[in-house]
Amino acid sequence: MLSRIVRILLARSFMFFLYTCCYFSSAGGAVPPPSSSSSSSSPPSSSTSAFCPINPTTRHIVERQPRMLNFRVEYRQRSVELVLEEGSTVGEIKQILETELGVPVSKMQLKGWKSGDVSDSTVLRSLHLPKNNSLYVLTPDIAPTASTSKNSALQESLNQNFLLVISHREAQRDYSLNFPGSRTIQEVKRNISDLTNIPVRHQQWEGWPASASDDSMTLAVSGISYPCHHLSVCRRSSPANAQEPTEECADVHMISDSEGDDFEDASEFGVDDSEMFGMGSSSCRKSPMMPENSENEADALLHFTAEFSSRYGETHPMFFIGSLEAASQEAFYGKARDRKLLAIYLHNDDSVLSNVFCSQMMCADSIVSYLSQNFITWAWDVTKEANKARLLTMCTRHFGSVVTQTIRTYKTDQFPLLLIVMGKRTSNEVLNVIQGNTTVDELMMRLMGAMEIFTAQQQEDIKDEDEREAREMVKREQDEAYRVSLEADRKKREAQEREEAEQVRLEQMRKEQEEEKEAIRLSLEQALPPEPVEESGEQISKLRIRTPSGEFLERRFLGSCKLQVLFDFVASKGYPFEEFKLLTTFPRRNITQLDPGSTLLEAKLFPQETLFLEAKE
Repeated sequence: MLSRIVRILLARSFMFFLYTCCYFSSAGGAVPPPSSSSSSSSPPSSSTSAFCPINPTTRHIVERQPRMLNFRVEYRQRSVELVLEEGSTVGEIKQILETELGVPVSKMQLKGWKSGDVSDSTVLRSLHLPKNNSLYVLTPDIAPTASTSKNSALQESLNQNFLLVISHREAQRDYSLNFPGSRTIQEVKRNISDLTNIPVRHQQWEGWPASASDDSMTLAVSGISYPCHHLSVCRRSSPANAQEPTEECADVHMISDSEGDDFEDASEFGVDDSEMFGMGSSSCRKSPMMPENSENEADALLHFTAEFSSRYGETHPMFFIGSLEAASQEAFYGKARDRKLLAIYLHNDDSVLSNVFCSQMMCADSIVSYLSQNFITWAWDVTKEANKARLLTMCTRHFGSVVTQTIRTYKTDQFPLLLIVMGKRTSNEVLNVIQGNTTVDELMMRLMGAMEIFTAQQQEDIKDEDEREAREMVKREQDEAYRVSLEADRKKREAQEREEAEQVRLEQMRKEQEEEKEAIRLSLEQALPPEPVEESGEQISKLRIRTPSGEFLERRFLGSCKLQVLFDFVASKGYPFEEFKLLTTFPRRNITQLDPGSTLLEAKLFPQETLFLEAKE
């Protein structure tokens, strides 16, 4: 027992000694020894290190500013913006989303990470994320309900302004009216009654969607297009006609008068459930999704897009306008980094699921955004047999008989279909066929699953393409170097040939000049007068001429000879007058500057003189 007490006291003393040393080093000076009361004081708090507290004056050196990450999280019709430190975990993001979306963490799947699925304990810093990120929340265990898919957008729609362009067919006049989303259909009709003098009970409308079955509904939930919707109104011919169903069905909305004397109960003119879910006959629709036997595929798809927007609103995937072959080229045959998946949407108006799939799945913001970023979306309407046969022909030509047989096996009530096609080196492969009886979460999961397969294949294609481009680059560089070498050799050979030709030409010119000079020299030599003899008794001048080579030319001339004779003599010896000048020794005179017609006597070159030749500059 005593030894145990001694060990405890020694341990405490050692810890106190270490603490004193660290404090001394941090304070930068000596500290007086602590009193006995200090030895029993409590150890440093947990906010500092175990033994060495951080000096407050240097704390700013130790601390670092945390890096913040931005997240945009999509869930069905909602979008949540988050800003967190990179030291946070994935679980903390889910806890915040649980508060914002009302979805339990246990039923929440957070997708969109670049590195695949992660656990709740994963620290964001370990994922090496960029500053801005996009994620998706999937809840496959929670069935979508009308309240979860619509309530989030309802309040926003009530505050929006709708532009109604109403055509009065009898007066042939259009009214452009702005109404808030909180205004009811009944109030709109009352306003039109004031403008057109048509009582509400006698108004006959066209253009209201099938979902606008009750005049007490607000514009926000009536299903009209935002921000602009086109309607037309006229006066019914007689009240009797109002009791019979019209041929225009969902496109003609009968008016009820539920308030005051101007309104009557006309619930029998509402739209039934079969029309709301696409069960009505095709004759009840204003126009089909796609005209039958259209010659041009682009025109057919333009009509499809316009009709889709008219029925389900402007928020929908961007459909590729062009042939299936052009869509395949756009998706599959660019550079590997630019390739995308091809999503083929097949619509069938005879299917009960078409309206629900289009309005709730194809028009969901998260689906629209994901398709736009990662897919080329092409659509076709197979309601008409002629259009379906044409589609099967196109699929056989581009994807083979297997895909065609797959489409042919699906029944009408299984439509619409969404085919996910991935381009491969040898043939195109259908990764997934999504039927109409699905949910937004399941659709998103299947799209993301196809995207993961495509991304893995794309990385391999990018690697192969980069290697191929590197090989081609080396080959191009080698070919270019070879071409440059050949060009240099060609230029060198041509320069050598030009130089040789120039030398031949110069040599030829030199020979011609020499021959010409020789001919001139000979002619001058022949034209010279004979050299006089000393005993002739005439005045004779004896001239001695020193050449540039050091040799001397000697000759006798009559004193009456012209200087030109002297110049001709010198030229006959190879020193033409144009190139050389004739000088006297002393005093120095340039004889070639004198008049060639003067005599030697006049030039004072008598009876004898020594001259020398010098080349002209």
